[in-house]
Amino acid sequence: MNLLLIGSGGREHAMAWKLSHSELVDRIYVAPGNGGTASLAKCENIHIDPEEMAALRHFAQTHEIGLTIVGPEAPLVTGFVDFFNAAGLRVFGPTQAAAQLEGSKVFSKTFMLRHQIPTAWAKIFTDFNDAWSYADDLDHLPVIKADGLAAGKGVVLPQSRMELQDALREMLVAHRFGESGARVLVEERLHGPELSVLAFCDGKTVRVMPAAQDHKRLLDGDHGPNTGGMGAFAPSPLATPALMDEIERKILQPTLNAMAAEGAPYVGVLYAGILLTEDGPKTLEFNCRFGDPETQALLPLLDTDLLTIMLACAEGRLHEINPSWKDQSAVTVVMASGGYPDRYAKGKPIDGIAAAQDQGCLVFHAGTVQAGNAYYTNGGRVLAVTALGDSLAAAAAKAYCGVDKIHFEGAIHRRDIARQ
Repeated sequence: MNLLLIGSGGREHAMAWKLSHSELVDRIYVAPGNGGTASLAKCENIHIDPEEMAALRHFAQTHEIGLTIVGPEAPLVTGFVDFFNAAGLRVFGPTQAAAQLEGSKVFSKTFMLRHQIPTAWAKIFTDFNDAWSYADDLDHLPVIKADGLAAGKGVVLPQSRMELQDALREMLVAHRFGESGARVLVEERLHGPELSVLAFCDGKTVRVMPAAQDHKRLLDGDHGPNTGGMGAFAPSPLATPALMDEIERKILQPTLNAMAAEGAPYVGVLYAGILLTEDGPKTLEFNCRFGDPETQALLPLLDTDLLTIMLACAEGRLHEINPSWKDQSAVTVVMASGGYPDRYAKGKPIDGIAAAQDQGCLVFHAGTVQAGNAYYTNGGRVLAVTALGDSLAAAAAKAYCGVDKIHFEGAIHRRDIARQ
């Protein structure tokens, strides 16, 4: 079978790597891909932007694509799956209506409250004065969330009343995020450790993956600015069987049931950001796709053929599949460009990838480009170095052995992934 994979990050390289092991796969076309997917067995990058849906649909129709897999959230939110389905093409991912769970925080919050899915309380505002008047009267500082996609920068945790006011003004007066910030949520700030709980879904059935934990802050000790993620590990020691059962029963399965009841069956990967509060697990947010860098830690643990699972999801027969997972731990460490998450240089040569692989590490490319036999930096997050071990400590030690073999000018990474 020929596959079309949409995206260019580390998540997509990890997906392509796992799919390339399937005996069902003949060819994987990645649009637009990166340096890692360019050199992967069975893979070929194609120079079509994910926003060019008509060109991608024509490609799928003319290259006998059996399944199209959408990596990033933006195409899903803008209706990529609907556009392909209208032409009779099979896709792994949620429709535009289902992808509102990530595309609109207002939709997601009102949906959860309507269906009594555990979450924080929140109020919705479109006017700065109304929002500030309400927020300033609260006893505790809330979280401020822009409604729509905002390149991962639409959630603000103010540390003072002044920062709270500034966040509301930036969204509702300065329109920093455009239409994405035209509505904001003033939300209760929950406290506790956070889990990333992802599940395969076919509209009715969920198959939950091992819980992962992500490291969002740039610097060791969870200091510095928020990023897209500087590392992840799985499974989380916090995720006891009883807790995972509770999350499936109270959050994931009810979400799937309610989406189907509202006429938007959810197909693909549902990612729930879960906070473990004193009152039990609560949903911080939903994402409508694999996480990054959680995917780079999760997929190396998957024993079952990934394409078999994806086809079962797309065809509504996930109940036939019980994915199996390695009895090991995985740790992935992100290597980023100096200056990330703000301004950073590109085009820096990368050395040592093969040496890291010789240490037994998997090296997933994110912001890279290939030129001949060489790789160069081409983004903020450049590589994710993943290792497996019989414990988190062993996996982390092995991953850092790989990281230490890789060099490019200005490279930055955290030294404490999974260490807590």
